[in-house]
Amino acid sequence: MLLERSRTLVAALWGGLLLAIAFIAAPSAFEVLERAQAGRLVGRVFELEAFTSCCCALLLMAMDRRIQRDAGGAAVTAGFLLPAGAFFCVVAGYYALQPMMEAARAGQGSVPFMTLHAISMGFYGLRTVLVLVLAWRLSARLIPPRAS
Repeated sequence: MLLERSRTLVAALWGGLLLAIAFIAAPSAFEVLERAQAGRLVGRVFELEAFTSCCCALLLMAMDRRIQRDAGGAAVTAGFLLPAGAFFCVVAGYYALQPMMEAARAGQGSVPFMTLHAISMGFYGLRTVLVLVLAWRLSARLIPPRAS
């Protein structure tokens, strides 16, 4: 039961982090700093977030495997696939696209920066949805049914 609660807490905190960055940190940086400074700050925030997201995804996948092994459950569950999908979004959306975005910003590469930025934002949005769905599914399991 402690592992279930811990897994729910990790998923909820991860979802909160993603929302806070998307709706508070990044917009605020561009609101109060000049564009170049804001870009550097937000770039650093997303770098730290990508590392944190990888850690959270791997931790949640390991927790799911442990819970399923102990319960004799299915090998692959939504509790595994949702963080795995989010992990894919981090790898593709940040670690694969970030170097391409830097090259496009420097005038290299065949894909424009804004196109790569839009794709990166799509991966971030998808990752956020996957994590929030995971947090919702896990929290729903912990709430006892109400007596009628």
